[in-house]
Amino acid sequence: MSRIKKILRRALIALALPGVLVTIFGCHLLQTFGETPDADAVAAYEKLPYFRDGHFQSPEALPYDPERVTGGGPAGWSRFLLPNPHAPKTPLPQVALNAASFAPLSADSPPLAAYWLGHSSLIIELEGKRLLVDPVFGNAAPVPGIVRRFGAAPIARDQLPALDYVLITHDHYDHLEYATMRALRGRETRFIVPLGVGGHLRKWGIPAERIHEMGWGETFEENGLRIAAERTIHFSGRTFGARNTTLWTSYALKGRQRRVFISGDSGYGEHFKDIGSRHGPFDLAFIEIDGWNPGWPKTHMFPEEVIRAYRDIDARAFVPVHWAVFDLARHPWDESINLIADLSARAGDVKLLTPLMGERLTPDSVTPQWWKREPLEAPPPPAEQRELPDAPSSP
Repeated sequence: MSRIKKILRRALIALALPGVLVTIFGCHLLQTFGETPDADAVAAYEKLPYFRDGHFQSPEALPYDPERVTGGGPAGWSRFLLPNPHAPKTPLPQVALNAASFAPLSADSPPLAAYWLGHSSLIIELEGKRLLVDPVFGNAAPVPGIVRRFGAAPIARDQLPALDYVLITHDHYDHLEYATMRALRGRETRFIVPLGVGGHLRKWGIPAERIHEMGWGETFEENGLRIAAERTIHFSGRTFGARNTTLWTSYALKGRQRRVFISGDSGYGEHFKDIGSRHGPFDLAFIEIDGWNPGWPKTHMFPEEVIRAYRDIDARAFVPVHWAVFDLARHPWDESINLIADLSARAGDVKLLTPLMGERLTPDSVTPQWWKREPLEAPPPPAEQRELPDAPSSP
């Protein structure tokens, strides 16, 4: 009889185990999704000109034309599960970092330095303050094995240096990572985020008093640093049902001597000229360059539009971001940077900085074209996107 009981017990455990695992996984998944704004927050947003019917509105429409979607590889979400035809064939070079790589900041520190950590993740040191921007160190999806990285980040979460501020541009998975926010919750740092994104952070254990949410045109000022949140043409959402329930922004950082622009994700529009006129000139700009496609022409910028945006904001130099880590479009991983480098060289008035991931840089840095190990074989963008913008008339 006891043997029969043992067999039944083992059978029950075997039957129950999958259910337990599914429950645990489901709870974890719900956590990574975050939290949509509550009724009080939505009521406050209703007063904003760019919020309507429960959703934030992009400055310009984001058209989608499946007939014009171009690029190689399988279509649809299945491509994120299959071997990546767009990935680099060999590991990309980088400079490995750890906590000891960063000296304490003081009044004697250089006024501006930065580290590109891959994709849109940055560490910016501005006049004695250290800011971490859109930190993502794992995959760009809520579950493992989807939207995989091309390679490991140049620094681990537990090796991040002392931070004054964490800036988030929007809540997409390639910009806002659950595991990293959880790792940072015990630090004494401020989190500067767009409207509605604070709900995600509070759900993940970050105290509300350390979160500052901003709408377009709003500013945060503290100890000589001014952070302005500005418009972008994009969208938000960590689930299909939460699209545009949180805001997306760019940032203009102003110290006493130096200014920095962070584009976030954006299609090209007149907002760049407005940002340049009100906040420029910028000593350094971080501008997204990847993820464009004729089928969704306003979600990200085409290469020619990146050059136009650089001029519009009046930047002294710019670092391309939003590339070299994830396959989020339908073009080879190095197509955008090759086109950007070519356009910059032909323009003559564009200072392009292309550091290795993890490499320290300043606006005066000279950087190599390290990605040239692999030739560009993909066809160029459509003819209507190939016109180089006119150079400015002033020197």
